[in-house]
Amino acid sequence: MALQKLELPPVGKRLTIYDEKVPKLALRVTAAGTKTFYVVKRAGTEMAWVKLGAFPEMTVEKAQAEAERILGEFATGANPAKVRRAFKAEPTLTEFFSEYGTRHGNKLAVWRDMQQRFWDYLQKPLGDKKLTAINRAMIARVLSDVEKAGKAAATVRLVRALASGMFSKAIEWGYLDANPAHGVKVAGRVVTRDRFLQPDELPRFFAALAEEPSIAMRDFILLALLTGARRANVCAMHWREIDLAAGNWRLPVTKNGTPQTVTLCPEAVEILKARQEATAGGFVFPGTGATGHMVEPKKAVIRIMERAGIPYGRNDPNGVTLHDLRRTMGSWQARTGASLAIIGKSLNHKSQQATAIYARLDLDPVRASVNTATAAMLEAGGMKSAAEVLPLAKRGAA
Repeated sequence: MALQKLELPPVGKRLTIYDEKVPKLALRVTAAGTKTFYVVKRAGTEMAWVKLGAFPEMTVEKAQAEAERILGEFATGANPAKVRRAFKAEPTLTEFFSEYGTRHGNKLAVWRDMQQRFWDYLQKPLGDKKLTAINRAMIARVLSDVEKAGKAAATVRLVRALASGMFSKAIEWGYLDANPAHGVKVAGRVVTRDRFLQPDELPRFFAALAEEPSIAMRDFILLALLTGARRANVCAMHWREIDLAAGNWRLPVTKNGTPQTVTLCPEAVEILKARQEATAGGFVFPGTGATGHMVEPKKAVIRIMERAGIPYGRNDPNGVTLHDLRRTMGSWQARTGASLAIIGKSLNHKSQQATAIYARLDLDPVRASVNTATAAMLEAGGMKSAAEVLPLAKRGAA
């Protein structure tokens, strides 16, 4: 009767209760109300969870008797076949990462980056370990090693976030009861970058860009600058997402999990029209790899910055990265009078305070702001003459 009245855990969580008579007998309770008996026993260096049956089909008395029988076999040195099967079925972290990608990760715009972090930082120290064998101390040691390798605090946090997200899904899918990444602290602080292309740098930047031998790379970098879109989104830009007549680029999935409509300034539309004949129907920037589209334009960005005499990279205090082109759009919007809400809308930023405001904005003020900012950048770079300013008609005038 007491088991029937147990309070259910929140959605995505499980409750584990251990028997007072047989301490290694556990009952797991899900948010849906499923109650399952297990024997929890160390098998070598790992912990095995041997499923006995579900309550109320299996009573407490029957579960206690079956648990004592299995534990008795262990006491005599035997390794019950049921335990061997249960332990063999439990995935290693690498095996689980494959399932994580299939069921969740590959739906995310940043999945490629997450894969790289896993193989760079988590696979070697933890990949061959069973999920239940990974504890908080192991996670802390991995993060400490990443920090000692000289990686930025932001990178360490991203590795921790990946691990925590994986273990949260492992709990949701029934592999774990607790998240070993919870409570693991990351030292250091994230340094917020505020670098963007300055007015005196734009002429050099555009001159160096014009000398870029790869037309695809030149177009890519210009679109990254003129749209303020994230690298991954520009790489995977597809013609089915673009409406040139309306000047819109619809992104169904972005880094923060929300869709976005990117407004295309006239210059961006012209670049796309020039690319349309060669690539219409597929990716705007096709590639030869498994993704089918361009993946990493870093080398081209470095070449252009070198020709322009602009330092490149996060390790240089004044260095510029590809992501700083996105920040350049927002900065020039601010310089030309755009509100923070308009900037957030155009760059698809997400925050608890501003999300509701963004949702109420239409694209007209965003388009005006983007067009004004891009025109100002091009003018400063010597690519466009100053636009003629016309006085507004007075209210009521014909």
